[in-house]
Amino acid sequence: MVKVGVLGYGTVGSGVVEILDKNKDIIAKRVGKDVSVKYVLDLRDFPGDPVEKVLVHDFEIIANDPEISIVVETMGGVHPAYEFVRKCLENGKSVCTSNKALVAAYGPELLALAEEKNINFLFEASVGGGIPIIRPLKTSLAPDEILEISGILNGTTNYILTEMTEKGSDFDSVLKDAQDKGYAEKDPTADVEGYDACRKIAILTSLAYGKQLDFEDIYTEGITKITDRDIAYAKKMGAKVKIFGSSKKVGDKVSAMVAPQLIYPEHPLYSVDGVFNAILVKGNMVGDVMFYGQGAGKLATASAVVSDVMDAAKHAGVNIITLWDAEKLDLVAAEDARNVFFVRVSGIKAQKSDKVKELFGNAKMVDAGYDDEFAFVTEEMSEGEYQKAAEQLEGVINKIRVDQTGLA
Repeated sequence: MVKVGVLGYGTVGSGVVEILDKNKDIIAKRVGKDVSVKYVLDLRDFPGDPVEKVLVHDFEIIANDPEISIVVETMGGVHPAYEFVRKCLENGKSVCTSNKALVAAYGPELLALAEEKNINFLFEASVGGGIPIIRPLKTSLAPDEILEISGILNGTTNYILTEMTEKGSDFDSVLKDAQDKGYAEKDPTADVEGYDACRKIAILTSLAYGKQLDFEDIYTEGITKITDRDIAYAKKMGAKVKIFGSSKKVGDKVSAMVAPQLIYPEHPLYSVDGVFNAILVKGNMVGDVMFYGQGAGKLATASAVVSDVMDAAKHAGVNIITLWDAEKLDLVAAEDARNVFFVRVSGIKAQKSDKVKELFGNAKMVDAGYDDEFAFVTEEMSEGEYQKAAEQLEGVINKIRVDQTGLA
């Protein structure tokens, strides 16, 4: 019998308890022994909920119970989650978490402690919700050198951009609609400013290259500056606006970024709409591999957590090697990253086209039928080169990078 303690009885924590109960027979068959919840920690009471029978309000009860060999952390946030997880690991308990903020900040430290104790720190649900991506990176794709990872890593922003594209609505009205439907938080900052995707691509990149990529070092843009006119231009170009978290190998370094991108139908992620997530991984041997599914949701995320619980139960006393050292990954400077840019400019095209050509060379003009502005697409250039040129062009309204994947 494997006894589990659950820290947090919110959306994901309650889902974990539900799955371990409803699917207990199939889980027992696949693990080789019964797996059950002994305690659930939460500050709240839940009158009438069966969880009351195992509910505790003192973390030390779980931390110091010798019968509990696996702890599930679904509290969210960095503190006190870090302190709780570290103590559980120190006490010889494997930990399974869905907490991307914790993993991004303390992944190498907690993995090293788990290795020292011959237990496991597992975090499949920290990226992509129910989409399996962490384990495939560590196992199925282990023979490959990872050349590139790019993904739609946040369902809220993908839903907003999809609605703006399909209905022609503006950002603010779609955000309110997303909040009303429960797709966006009351405070949507982490989603719409790209911070959530930033932590996720930091985790994936660290695993892919075996060294720490601090999310604070990743250049990050959200979608708050995307307007209905940007969407109209994209349609005119036969493209869509998506926000990607991406990283790719450039020589001996890695370039990483979170930002809106214009993508064309040739891109494998072009048709990923609504609240769905997708991650494209390019290996030097396997080529392109895509992972697609629900990136959030109670049971989707909880299912990923329970898969880790089962893995930990099957590897009792054996550490599953995860290559992720505290040594910092060598990043390409943000200003040296190379991209193609879509640029919107206020004013009349005929009056500024010569200046555009002078600054940006062979730029391709885009006409969406507006009298008070125009747009163009640059050739590939560095971020620094773009910034220097844009500063000399009066009236720049917005820029969006253009992904060239799939184009000749």
